[in-house]
Formats: sequence, C-alpha cells, structure tokens
Amino acid sequence: MELYKIHPRHYVAVDCVILGYQDEEIKLLLYPRSFEPYKGKWSLLGGFVQDNESADDAAARILKQTTGLEQIFLEQVASFSEPNRDPEARVISLAYYALIRIDLHDEERVRENGASWISINTLPNLIFDHQQMFGKALVKLQQKAGYSLIGSELLPEMFTLIQLRNLYQAIFQREFDPGNFRKKILSLGVLEKLNEKDVSESRKGAFYYKLKSDIGEIDIDRIVKF
Repeated sequence: MELYKIHPRHYVAVDCVILGYQDEEIKLLLYPRSFEPYKGKWSLLGGFVQDNESADDAAARILKQTTGLEQIFLEQVASFSEPNRDPEARVISLAYYALIRIDLHDEERVRENGASWISINTLPNLIFDHQQMFGKALVKLQQKAGYSLIGSELLPEMFTLIQLRNLYQAIFQREFDPGNFRKKILSLGVLEKLNEKDVSESRKGAFYYKLKSDIGEIDIDRIVKF
C-alpha cells in the first residue's frame, strides 16, 4: 500500500462517440456542455468511471442513460491521456464508439440530455480532444464496415441494396458504382432475399434483404475496393 501512496492519482473518464444513420447521412450524437470549462460548447456524451464499475460498464451506463438502448454495438477506440487535455484536472479518458439504430432510440431521453444528432459532414468544433476521438472512431467504423456488413447495426432489419449502398457511401464518404456494388455484395453470400418489396421510390420496387445469421468476417477488399 505504501508503494501506491507515492504515486499520483488520476481521474478516469469515458467518452462515447455515438453514431447513427439517418437521411442517408452518418450522424453523431452531441450535447452542449452544461458546466465549465467550455460550458455551452459541443461535447461527446461521457462521464467518470465509478468505483464499482469497469470502463466498459461505465460506457454502457452512459449509453443507456442517454439513448435508452442496451446490448448495442460498443467498442473501445483508444485512450487519451495528454496531461493538459482537461484544464480542471488530470483526466485520462477512454473513448468508445457505439452504433445506434436511430429509429429505435428513446427520443425523449435524448431531448432531456439536450443532445442532438448532427451530420458528420457539418460538425461544429468540439471541446478538448473530442474531435480526435471522433476521427479515430470513424476510422474504426470504416474498418468494421470493411470486414462485416453493418446493416444490422445501423439499418432496419429489412433493407434494400440501394439502402445498403447509400449507407456505405455515407460511411466511406464516396460513391460506389451501383452495378459493381450489387454484384460484389451478393457474391459474398451473406444476404437473404425476401419476398417483400420497397415500392416507395419506384413503381417496380426493390426487393428487401436481411443479413443471414453467423456470417463471420468478410475480406475487406471484396467490399470496398472496387
């Protein structure tokens, strides 16, 4: 115990990069900070790790408090430990990113927290090193989208190939050729074609698909490099 006493103590926090998909855009959940420093400035959702919980538990708690959702995709991105990152105290933050079905989250809880979904194409300036956290999380999202189809995390259970392509274009911030994308995605053998159609965009309509269970990992080159 004496050895521990001679070392400094630091605060440990978690910050959550909460990403969703809506209106063909990837969106980030932000809130105006309610206390100093930087009161009123845009911030990620976060908080301190409590005595009786792990960092993973703290991130899951914050997500539930904010969105009302449990058992969603959540993964640690990186640690941020620059000594002066928070002017009030030495705070080491563990950044996580989560993928949220915006159509399923609790809108009332989001409003109670003063939070807003903001397109990643029009993000405001963020406090501390939160911009770096978002940047690293976006890279993680792109990597995940490369080795697994992420429709189940961000799209409804049933989706068309057009909707899936629009999602991937939003994630990678570039366009994919419709024919090549369709051919490559179907060649993976991970989608199940349904007998229902989406007729909202054309009279002919487009068939819905859903992900097969236990599809495992997919070669990144087969999805994004065409």
